[in-house]
Amino acid sequence: MSKVLPGATGLSGTQPAGARHSAARALVLTARPKQWAKNVLVFAAPGAAGVLNHGGPLARALEAFALFCAVSSGTYFLNDALDVRADREHPTKRFRPVAAGLIKVRTALVTGAALMAVAIGVGVALRWRLGLVLGIYVLVQFAYSLYLKHQPIFDLVSVAAGFVLRAIAGAVAIPVPVSQWFLIVATFGSLLMVTGKRVAEHAELGDDRGAHRATLDAYSPAFLRTVLAIAAGGAIIGYALWAFSLQTATLHHHNDAIWYQLSTVPVFIALLRYTFLVEAGHGAKPEDLVLSDRPLQVLGLCWVVLFALAIYA
Repeated sequence: MSKVLPGATGLSGTQPAGARHSAARALVLTARPKQWAKNVLVFAAPGAAGVLNHGGPLARALEAFALFCAVSSGTYFLNDALDVRADREHPTKRFRPVAAGLIKVRTALVTGAALMAVAIGVGVALRWRLGLVLGIYVLVQFAYSLYLKHQPIFDLVSVAAGFVLRAIAGAVAIPVPVSQWFLIVATFGSLLMVTGKRVAEHAELGDDRGAHRATLDAYSPAFLRTVLAIAAGGAIIGYALWAFSLQTATLHHHNDAIWYQLSTVPVFIALLRYTFLVEAGHGAKPEDLVLSDRPLQVLGLCWVVLFALAIYA
């Protein structure tokens, strides 16, 4: 299983002749540091609660972020080890270190298990509820890798659950209360990203999609776009209701600013922009899309400024 594929000396679609990767570089690539951007969700609940301007809560949020980086990287090692055969049939994933034979399957399993165990152990030591959330995340990802990824609908839900658990981890690490609207926004927003990824994969892999991911054959493009529309609609409605409920609460403190309501504007435009990009075939790697699309970045900055003014001004 550790045999190097012919010509698999690169980890992207282009393969420089004679390229070599050290074991350390291969391990780092398998940890997927780019995807750590997803873990900023741990700052969402404490940020909404207005406590990140205090040293203690900020430090605990940073600890939760670091632990989720470790535990999520552990699940990537596990997933790549279990998916090695399917990845070798994928046009780009076949260049991942495990699929390309740069890392042995056994090494990937041991490394992944170590990262997950250490992260959960430290989480329990810091705050047992944080360790519990990390443990649930690992269980969900393990179930996904072994079984749920082959089950239509459940594969979408299980991946989306990983994003929601990140948001919950930030809340329990501080701790701060989590409103029902926050959870609704996190749930539909997560479903939007996961479904967008499937839409892009469906189009990218074409007739070969079933060889890589069986559920892609079960989904029709029309069904995925319906779920995409439901998720986008649920996210914007949920956020609007959350923002207006927060604004109503601040009125009791004689704050007549409208920053919460105004923050719905960049959120709405960003959701439209993201859906547009997904329809154009750019949603296969959500983290790359967010980090590379300038309009999304500007909209995100506008939202941060408006929401920060609402909380801290």
